[in-house]
Amino acid sequence: MEQKDVLPPTEEKPKFVRNMFTEISARYDLMNRIMTLGQDRRWRSMVVKEARLPENGSFLDVATGTGDIGYEALRQHPGAWVVGLDFSPGMIEAGRRKHSGRGFPFVMGDALNLPFPDDSFDAAASGFMMRNVVDIERAFSEQVRVVKPGGRVICLEITRPSTPLWKDIFHFYFFDLVPFIGQLVSKRKNAYTYLPHSTLAFPRPEELKGIMESAGLSDVTYKVLMLGTVAIHVGVKK
Repeated sequence: MEQKDVLPPTEEKPKFVRNMFTEISARYDLMNRIMTLGQDRRWRSMVVKEARLPENGSFLDVATGTGDIGYEALRQHPGAWVVGLDFSPGMIEAGRRKHSGRGFPFVMGDALNLPFPDDSFDAAASGFMMRNVVDIERAFSEQVRVVKPGGRVICLEITRPSTPLWKDIFHFYFFDLVPFIGQLVSKRKNAYTYLPHSTLAFPRPEELKGIMESAGLSDVTYKVLMLGTVAIHVGVKK
């Protein structure tokens, strides 16, 4: 299946993504565990550690989905003020039901126009979001805006391996097996066909670092995990 047959036109992407994530919300967590062999929990833990929250600090989880990063922030920092933002009502509803008595506010909103004042949070993070926005630099700029000076912005995202043999193995797994598994688990093969294809035009880690710097972040670093298939980028607000 060609990329043009899978990815929506740019002007239709926000609506497409919102509807897609609402449709897969019930099995989203299960599919994440299966697709990543359970490693996504470790990656989200690393994201929260990279936030370096102060005592009773504030943390924004952008495109929180079912709230995994936000809940991990509360686990590591029980006194933190955590807010999760997403524009999929299905994801928000699933997230609110996950941990009774240990929740945080879920806010409906757009990552390109965050509904928060400037300098509101000690850190902001996103997990597997940037491939789904139509303007990556603007998404980072909004996170920079709402983070306090000296605060940190963290991005967890899929990347494409460059080692020839592993690249071929990863391509077969992600582009052929994942849609098949997605059909079995969530009955939404199209969603799990779109997700791999959304990586094809996504910036490589070094290019993404440059975008973060253009958005106003300094001291941007990144680490590549899982044999070059996942990257965590971190930057500091100037």
